[in-house]
Amino acid sequence: MNIVFTVGDKKLSATLDDSAAAQDFLSRLPLTMTLKDYAGIERVAYFDRPLIIDGAPAGHKAKAGDITYYAPWGNLAIFGKSFGYASGLIKLGAFDDDFSVLFQTPEAEVVISAQ
Repeated sequence: MNIVFTVGDKKLSATLDDSAAAQDFLSRLPLTMTLKDYAGIERVAYFDRPLIIDGAPAGHKAKAGDITYYAPWGNLAIFGKSFGYASGLIKLGAFDDDFSVLFQTPEAEVVISAQ
């Protein structure tokens, strides 16, 4: 499942995992979201309703480039740096190439669409 994050004139490709949460995320596309800095490690944006997380593991140890869902807060979280294990963090997928443009400013509007 391939998706694209469009930031200005840049297109960032990513691949989603085969999971219930990733399928639910894909079904909501296209989405326009404002990603905001969180602790200098990740960019976050909130969904209007929770993702379906059936069968998801209890948590995930995030790596730079991971696209995740943090179930306790109901937000999308994109990691710019690796992070320790977090309970309730569900990996949705990962970027296929350079995604650093998302971390050049404290806030970035993105359009996320299926490819």
